[in-house]
Amino acid sequence: MTEIEIGRAKRARRAYSFDDVAIVPSRRTRDTAEVSTDWQIDAYRFDIPVLAAPMDSVMSPATAITLGKLGGLGVLDLEGLWTRYDDPEPLLAEVAQLRGVDATRRLQEIYAEPIKAELMTERVREVRASGVTVAGALSPQRTKEFAKTVVDAGVDMFVIRGTTVSAEHVSSRAEPLNLKEFIYELDVPVIVGGCATHQAALHLMRTGAAGVLVGFGGGAAHTTRTVLGVAVPMARAVADVAAARRDYLDESGGRYVHVIADGSIGTSGDLAKAIACGADAVMVGSPFARASDAPGRGFHWGAEATHGTLPRGRRVEFEPVGPIEEILFGPSHVADGTMNLIGALKRAMATTGYTDLKEFQRIEVVVG
Repeated sequence: MTEIEIGRAKRARRAYSFDDVAIVPSRRTRDTAEVSTDWQIDAYRFDIPVLAAPMDSVMSPATAITLGKLGGLGVLDLEGLWTRYDDPEPLLAEVAQLRGVDATRRLQEIYAEPIKAELMTERVREVRASGVTVAGALSPQRTKEFAKTVVDAGVDMFVIRGTTVSAEHVSSRAEPLNLKEFIYELDVPVIVGGCATHQAALHLMRTGAAGVLVGFGGGAAHTTRTVLGVAVPMARAVADVAAARRDYLDESGGRYVHVIADGSIGTSGDLAKAIACGADAVMVGSPFARASDAPGRGFHWGAEATHGTLPRGRRVEFEPVGPIEEILFGPSHVADGTMNLIGALKRAMATTGYTDLKEFQRIEVVVG
């Protein structure tokens, strides 16, 4: 791999974002009716390769149910407002009225309310009662404390999501979470991340995870690059982790770990390019923040924005364009790729001659 000299003491690889790459048509085209976007992880099959990010601005129990019935997977933030307050709707309405630095300060105050285990149980059971697949997310710091509560409540899939999650966290203040031991003892499949390099992904795959999240999440609302200086462009990150999936498949004798792109998926083109770079599915936030039925009321923020001492996210405002169903399946009323995400993905696959997602991962891409 060619490296670029930054200075005499430092060399670096060139990395590419989704904006830097494009999908190359092949010799064949197909009708979109012949294209399948089915996706399966562990025993759970979905009509579309879309997970909603566990962010209070896009996922409530109601929107998780809506997305589940539309064929995707809504992931609830089990450290969010829905597990801190009996009725967070007035607070969501208040946040939508805030401006400037007052928004971050008020978010910090609101999220200082303790998490309540009984509300976790109530929210998970509410989604489960609708008949859709139930997924909930905790940060690595809270996983040991609340995992049993979540599993006992009936979650189908467990997500451990942080800005960056490693299999080798070192701490002198508290015993770190042993991911391999934890996943082995759990009765449900686990998705864990984020990660952005081949080595980090390979270590996470060796813990027994069913899927790994690629990227640092947050997307449009994320300021980790500005605050911490940490970032990896997503096209490179997804391609590197897809290579780790291939290497682990050989190493493990056939165990397939799913790669889920998490972050920088703002348009339908980004979704198609994420899969073309090797992702099995995508986790999205900002496209759903544009939904008229999103709990954020046109505003979007992640857990990083509410950190008590070092917030690494901003509250972003979007113009609502339509309900979640139209965001996914259209009809689209805009020409910028923010609506009819699945229709556009099918069109990209059909235009390049591919019938399923696994095949589409092999499509040629160029840097332009």
